[in-house]
Amino acid sequence: MASSFDKYQKRKLISSYISVVISIALVLFLLGCLGLLVINSKKVADHFKEQVVMTIYLNDTAKEVEVNQLKKSLAMAEYTKEALYVSKEEAAEFMKAETGEDFMDFVGYNPLKNSIDVHLKADFVTTEQLTEITDALSTKAFIEEIRYDNDLVELMNDNVKKITFWVLIISGLFTLIAVLLINSSIRLAVYSKRFIIKTMQMVGATKTFIRRPFVWKSVQLGIIGALVALGGMAIVLYYLDITFPELELLRNTVLIAGLFVGIFLLGIVITWISTFIATQRFLNLKTDQLYY
Repeated sequence: MASSFDKYQKRKLISSYISVVISIALVLFLLGCLGLLVINSKKVADHFKEQVVMTIYLNDTAKEVEVNQLKKSLAMAEYTKEALYVSKEEAAEFMKAETGEDFMDFVGYNPLKNSIDVHLKADFVTTEQLTEITDALSTKAFIEEIRYDNDLVELMNDNVKKITFWVLIISGLFTLIAVLLINSSIRLAVYSKRFIIKTMQMVGATKTFIRRPFVWKSVQLGIIGALVALGGMAIVLYYLDITFPELELLRNTVLIAGLFVGIFLLGIVITWISTFIATQRFLNLKTDQLYY
């Protein structure tokens, strides 16, 4: 009979430990994924900003030496990520491929212009910076026109600011929720042993002696939960890097390593503090209060 009861108690204890580990792992995993989003939010925003193209249209009378000088100056400019020269013939072939028709059969000549497509670095994709660049380039007589989608630039910058603000707010709230959830799981685990705590105290054990095994066990569970969460984060990061290689998510190894270490330490610190507070509460209760 006693053996069956011991087995039942052991299974119940293991089940309690597993539920705590799962709770810690899930919360830390979601918190870690949010951390990955925060770390890479600027990189993602920069990727979309750098898709904006500023097209410089050249006069047909532009000399080859002038065009070459312009291409070299653009390539060396601090705001240029990539500059690609597109001849009027290449532009005509592109339009023919897009529309499926040769518009020159109707027009009789090629009305398109030689141009240079400039992909700007993300920091320069703002209305103010683009205006300055346009004004500086427009002083060259052989440049006929400079075009870019200003409405798209303004909309993109406004949305980036809004998304960044809300991501930071959500990160703060989620961190608080993570702490509260892990704390609740630890308190429930300690609550199931409140009578053991009080019995040890009644036979003369000190608070430090009673608290030590509970804290150590919770820290162990926190470590296991953190390792499970880190494994999940590594899998998510790996598949995201394969799916979106252009974002180069694994390039910033220092920040990613810092996030992984932070999540691991967070799992330990929260479980340690939660267990300390929970055991202290039951140590300070009177025996008749344990039933409520």
